[in-house]
Amino acid sequence: MVGGGIAGLAAAHRLRRHGGPDLRITVYEAGPAVGGKLRTGRLAGQPVEYGAEAFLTRDPLTGGDSAALDLARAVGLGDALCHPVTARAAIAVDGALHPVPAGTLVGVPGDLAALPPLATARPEPPPAAGAPPLLGPHEDVAVGALVRDRLGDQVVDRLVAPMLGGVYAGDADALSLAATMPALARACRGAPTLTGAVRAALAALPRPAGAPVFTAVAGGLGRFAAAVAAASGATVHTGQVVRALHPAGDGWRLTLGATRDPVHVTADAVVLAVPARPAARLLASAAEPAADLVGQLDYASVALVTFALPAGTALPELSGLLAPDGLVKAATFVSRKWGRPAHTPVLLRASAGRYREEAALQVDDDTLAAAALAAVGDLLGAALPAPLASHVQRWGGALPQYRPGHLDRVAAARAALGPGLALAGAACDGIGIPACVASGRRAADEIWQHLTSRRHRDR
Repeated sequence: MVGGGIAGLAAAHRLRRHGGPDLRITVYEAGPAVGGKLRTGRLAGQPVEYGAEAFLTRDPLTGGDSAALDLARAVGLGDALCHPVTARAAIAVDGALHPVPAGTLVGVPGDLAALPPLATARPEPPPAAGAPPLLGPHEDVAVGALVRDRLGDQVVDRLVAPMLGGVYAGDADALSLAATMPALARACRGAPTLTGAVRAALAALPRPAGAPVFTAVAGGLGRFAAAVAAASGATVHTGQVVRALHPAGDGWRLTLGATRDPVHVTADAVVLAVPARPAARLLASAAEPAADLVGQLDYASVALVTFALPAGTALPELSGLLAPDGLVKAATFVSRKWGRPAHTPVLLRASAGRYREEAALQVDDDTLAAAALAAVGDLLGAALPAPLASHVQRWGGALPQYRPGHLDRVAAARAALGPGLALAGAACDGIGIPACVASGRRAADEIWQHLTSRRHRDR
């Protein structure tokens, strides 16, 4: 495995399940620890997430357990799973906090009557008899373009954009519907109206009353990554950058180490579970057509600023808020969301940075933290007290910006790979933890099929 994020670890774990104890699995991770964006620290004596804080409980396409939930249970963390005590979020618009309207799918509404006062939609014209669906069988469009065309600008600017921005730090008018909202894209291929497609998508995956949307691990998601790594039985090398990848007989040769003193390692198969740019660099000498396709993906940079505020600091009875513009795109009221004890410092996390607005992050940590705290105060309508402690976690080039056609480009890249080489991770299949786990498992299944076929051929 090249890449020790959750996708690479999930691939290693899956391969161990396939191959048993005799299979030799190695993970090379360029950073100081495995886990990627699953990184847990401590602030004011409390565990805090410096990256992802939770994962979807259910699969958005099947309605069953998400791949992340399944993996957490498989590695023995079933008893450590926990859920938010409140999931109510708001959108900050025009100096007020508006609840996210009911009956929406990532901000796209199924009921226009639920939108005011947050937004006013342009009613969709009733479909004519026999009207075709919004999208063809394999068609993809930008989310913003579709919603603007059907419902008008306000729905995008005041609802969809902040919802998508909170996840991707990107531009709703440039993000792929199929890659960011697969359930809605599927529904649009069978419905003649957008609101009808939203209702169909929601109805296809009903959520039982009281069922949690998100799941976390007590003690932090860093514990999840460590448990998967341990259960995989893989040999893990951290601080190891794979600099080159070349075909070598029936397998592959990886080049590691310093340029003047390289180390060469051979493998029967390789899973590339790294961001698009390092993946494209490695593929340039292994599968050039795939490199060209993978290298088209761009990224947004963000910073997560966590504050420990004095105990008793008043915050809204919400899990957090989203903002359509400004330095802070989202804020999580960590203590409220996860039910931290009232006598402890109040934890708040601000997510700063947006695609192509990285200049706002190019200041020192203290300046960024002060600006983020002030921005959240402005969104709340009241200045926040000086923090007892704060932590700035910068994630450069962290969030993929999936353009329309992304899934087709990934499929073409995979088709151009040589035998025994697979792609996995957020660069391909989605940024959420469940999507990355499923992507790693898919890559492992492909590799195992290749190894099995080769073993049968060589007999």
